[in-house]
Amino acid sequence: MAARLAIVTGSAGDIGRAIAARLKQDHDIIILADLDLPAAELAADQLGAGFVAMQVDVTDAASCGAMATQTTDMGDLVTLVNNAGAARAASLQSTSLDDWQADRALNLDATFIMFKAVADQLIASKGSVVNIASVNGMGVFGHPAYSAAKAGMIHLTNLIAVEYGQHGVRANVVAPGTVRTQAWEARATANPAVFEEAARHYALGRIVKPHDVAEAVGFLASDLAAAITGVCLPVDCGLTTGIPALATTFSQSADYQ
Repeated sequence: MAARLAIVTGSAGDIGRAIAARLKQDHDIIILADLDLPAAELAADQLGAGFVAMQVDVTDAASCGAMATQTTDMGDLVTLVNNAGAARAASLQSTSLDDWQADRALNLDATFIMFKAVADQLIASKGSVVNIASVNGMGVFGHPAYSAAKAGMIHLTNLIAVEYGQHGVRANVVAPGTVRTQAWEARATANPAVFEEAARHYALGRIVKPHDVAEAVGFLASDLAAAITGVCLPVDCGLTTGIPALATTFSQSADYQ
């Protein structure tokens, strides 16, 4: 039988590495696709056998196409995880046109480009796409260009689900809340209380860990989710469900604290 292959973009980061590690439970080869090849190679070395680093610019169609050609003979591509992403300007007032276009290119256009590059492989294997969006694509939490792009990613996922479902291809979204990553650790350097401040807004009283996101991806990519497509699954410790402090203010009850 052909090897079961998965591609994870942005795989050198904390969330990408966690997703890759989780997918290895039911895939034979995991492609760690990242613009930073040395970081991807380091991740592959640390994760062990079955992890292959590839340099890919997810915003460039030629780069994604070259990767697709490389993976064709490696096995059956059964899972694509579009995880690469980043945010620039924090507010609309401070967002320049360059900021807007860069965030759209990385967080929305790249998802389309990567999917198109490997769509035929996914059709052949009746594979699964899991796009990593954000709660920012569902509500207003700052970083407007990033947020608008992630909202677009959620709808693009629905478009894939509806059009490619006839080929047996499933497409779903995982929308994380605040995840404790190196990017957030940098913010904690400036504000050591940032994690505690954020946690107060979450129903579970904590923020998300990379493995929380990875487990959701693993489920949606697996046969356990064979009848699930076009779904946006928030992995946000309850942020999009309701905010305890706000419920306390509205109800004037201490039971939400």
